Amino acid sequence: MDAPGRHHRRAGHDQVTRSLAGRLRPYGLQAYLLVFTAVGLFADSRVTALWQQYLLGVLSFTVLYLAALKAPREQRLQVWICVALATGYEAFGSLVWGIYHYRFHNLPLYVPAGHGIVYLFGLLALQTPLVARHGRRIAYLVLVAAGTWALLGLTVLPMVTGRIDLQGALWLPYFAYFLLRSPRWPVFAAIFIIVSELEICGTSFGNWYWMPVAPWTHIPSGNPPSVVAGGYCVIDASVLSVLWLSRNYRAGLNTIMTRIKTTISPMPGPSIRFWRASRAKSGEVVSPASTSLIRFRSRGL
Repeated sequence: MDAPGRHHRRAGHDQVTRSLAGRLRPYGLQAYLLVFTAVGLFADSRVTALWQQYLLGVLSFTVLYLAALKAPREQRLQVWICVALATGYEAFGSLVWGIYHYRFHNLPLYVPAGHGIVYLFGLLALQTPLVARHGRRIAYLVLVAAGTWALLGLTVLPMVTGRIDLQGALWLPYFAYFLLRSPRWPVFAAIFIIVSELEICGTSFGNWYWMPVAPWTHIPSGNPPSVVAGGYCVIDASVLSVLWLSRNYRAGLNTIMTRIKTTISPMPGPSIRFWRASRAKSGEVVSPASTSLIRFRSRGL
């Protein structure tokens, strides 16, 4: 008597499972990147030699390369431009400015790949059903979370950590502007999520630490700063600027080359046959010698 009932319950359970899997499938790659980020940072906190960290960097670049294949070609180009630009920003921030330091006092190989993973995570959010369904309400929710963290960094967290996070709070207006005004707001909303994860994991595991007071500016900072994800607004603007310059450079170069080819194209010379025919019609006697001379001249001899 219970067999038919169990069959219907099993069928209903399978239907719910398939429906849930279908809803979560668009976020599978982003979930993978979140997990890899946390696991990779934990692994780096356990390495004891630089060659081990190099292997982790190679693995990170491999993951980034394979994950980027799932994105459109235009987004893949943006990711690799981000890797190049962010490497320069990292070298300045950690090795020159010294606002934060990695535990081996170097620039780990996995860091440039990590920036690419973060940026790819943000770009993937542009086409997610969640963004299409809820729109700017997601941006407002992220902004509330960022504002709450910034406020806590100035009020409550200093009593726990002994740090006043003014640096993180200073990023908030900049981040809010791009989150509320930019058409690419899903990128920044998603980046806030993954940057918050990696900063909390990275500082908790001891992969890097932020200086209590920033050199040069003497601005106090949390470990990590609250809305440091706002830095990716600068990186995103830099990426788009590079794309714009490269496109205009190629278009200008193509225009110049087209004009050069048009200017130096050879002009057609006078027709020898037409000249001889006009002389014959005019009644002028054309001798064989002049005909040969014309033929030689037409050949450039």
